[in-house]
Amino acid sequence: MRTQSAAQQDLPLAVTPPIQPRMPWRVASVQALSGFRLHVKFIDGTEGIVNIASLIQSPGAGVFSALADPALFAQARVEYGAVTWPDDIDLAPDAMYAEIKKTGVWVP
Repeated sequence: MRTQSAAQQDLPLAVTPPIQPRMPWRVASVQALSGFRLHVKFIDGTEGIVNIASLIQSPGAGVFSALADPALFAQARVEYGAVTWPDDIDLAPDAMYAEIKKTGVWVP
């Protein structure tokens, strides 16, 4: 019977590096504030406030009306460079960035 004299070496699998968004309007971090406001920071260092109170409370709020629940609003997070919430609610980061770059505040 033939024995195997050398143990087979485990080779690491190729690992795909995480996606690194490069567009300056990609959101790097978000913090939920009182009054349905967010503090956002973009990957180029631009920072500002997003005030979506009027959007959430408008008759045409659509999916954004769910964010009137403070507990849900507080769950704001960044996914793929955009501000998101559960149930596929998100904000367009490019429009947000352009206005914050000019005035420091975005009110959709």
